[in-house]
Amino acid sequence: MAIKLVAASSLAAIHGVKCLVYGRAGLGKTSLTATAPAPVLISAESGLLSLAKENIERMYGVGTQGISYEIPVIEITTIQDLVEAEVWARTSPEAQQFQTICLDSLTEIGEKVLSNAKGQVKDPRQAYGELIEKMTSTVKAFRDLKGKHVYMSAKEERSKDEATGVTLAGPAMPGSKLGQQLPYLFDEVFHLGKAKDPASQQDYRYIRTQPDFNYDAKDRSGALAELETPHLGYIFSKIMGSAQ
Repeated sequence: MAIKLVAASSLAAIHGVKCLVYGRAGLGKTSLTATAPAPVLISAESGLLSLAKENIERMYGVGTQGISYEIPVIEITTIQDLVEAEVWARTSPEAQQFQTICLDSLTEIGEKVLSNAKGQVKDPRQAYGELIEKMTSTVKAFRDLKGKHVYMSAKEERSKDEATGVTLAGPAMPGSKLGQQLPYLFDEVFHLGKAKDPASQQDYRYIRTQPDFNYDAKDRSGALAELETPHLGYIFSKIMGSAQ
C-alpha cells in the first residue's frame, strides 16, 4: 500500500465538526439544534415543544439568519432505529440536503438501550456490557460520518472525587463507565450553562469549551474562546476557519 500524507486541516474540512454538548434540563440543548447549519434531528426524547417555531422565534428572533425554524425530526425508540438512522445519514440521497446530524439525547438513548437489554438477560452486568458495546460503536459510527457536522447532546451529572472532594460535572449516561468514556470519543466537548450578568442582572446562556474545577470540557481545535455564544453555526465556522 502506498503511503499518502494528508494535512490535518484537510481532514477537518472533509469530516466536519463533531461535538458533544451536555447541560442541565431546561437550558436549551434541544433548541440548540436550531442554530446548526441545515440540521436534521434524531430524537429519543418525548418532548420536542422547545423546537416549536414560536419558541425558536422567542429565543432567537423572527427570521434571524443562521437559524432553522422548521426542523425535520426522526423519532427513534430502539437501538436498531438509531443504527438505521446512521445508515440513512451515511448513504441516503435524501440526507444530502442536511449539513448537521443532531442526536438528542445520548442519555435518553442509552437509557432505552439499557432497559431493553435488561429485559433479555438474567444478570444485570450483561445488560451494562451490552449497553457500553452498542452505544460506543453507534456513537463512533455517527462521529465518523464524512462531510457532515454532528451534534450530540447529553444530560448533566455531577460526581465527587473522594480524594480531592471536588465535584465535577460531565455528561450523564447509564452506568458510570460509559459516562466517563464518552468525552474521549470527541474532539469537542462543551458544557451548556447559564449565568447572570453583574451589570444588567439579566440571565444569559453560554457554552464552555475549556475545563475548570467544576466542569469537564475541551476544544482540540484551539479556535474557540473559553466561553462562546450558544450558536452551533458560529462555533462550527470558527473551528472550520482555523482548519483552512
